[in-house]
Amino acid sequence: MEAVYTITSNLVYPMMALTAAWGLFCALIVWHRVRQKQFKNEAQQTAFLEAIEEPLSKGDFQGAYELADGDRRAICQLACLAIENRKLGFGKVKQLLVDRFQRDVLQDIDFRLSWVVTVIKTGPMLGLLGTVLGMMAAFAKLAGPEGKVEVSSLANDISFALITTIIGLLIAIPLSILLSAINIRIRKMEDITSYGINQFLEVFRQSLIKYPTS
Repeated sequence: MEAVYTITSNLVYPMMALTAAWGLFCALIVWHRVRQKQFKNEAQQTAFLEAIEEPLSKGDFQGAYELADGDRRAICQLACLAIENRKLGFGKVKQLLVDRFQRDVLQDIDFRLSWVVTVIKTGPMLGLLGTVLGMMAAFAKLAGPEGKVEVSSLANDISFALITTIIGLLIAIPLSILLSAINIRIRKMEDITSYGINQFLEVFRQSLIKYPTS
């Protein structure tokens, strides 16, 4: 039993460290992904939409495509997608953009964000595992032959139980705060991007009406 406890307890700290590192990594990836897919502010987005409106209003789809091509922000990529598929008609293009935004941007972010949520739940559970192991070891020593309990060994087991609990909370609490900040950023990105897509689609629709065969 002592050997099992020793092996298991020695694995708790590395498991908690890996869990914390993975959660932080996923959170930073999501933060970067959201930042990558949106303009820094609404003014920059408006400037882009005004710039792409000029060639579209003249039926210059190639010129509009070149303005957005290579830009990794969501609206720019969706604008290129719309121009490439303009022969499908406005209705189908609109649905295509909505589906692609949901699949390639929002679902990808949600997938990565789910790992952060998993880590937030797993951290305290690993801490609880360490608590149980530490208390089991302490009680096992107390149940031994009377008068042969080493105070330092008992204190180490109790300390291990408490430390793992604290580490579990230290994993969950900062990541929970970071998760809230990320969710706010995602909602802001979604709102601004959706508004920009609607503006682009209106300009795109007008250009298709004026230049249906371009």
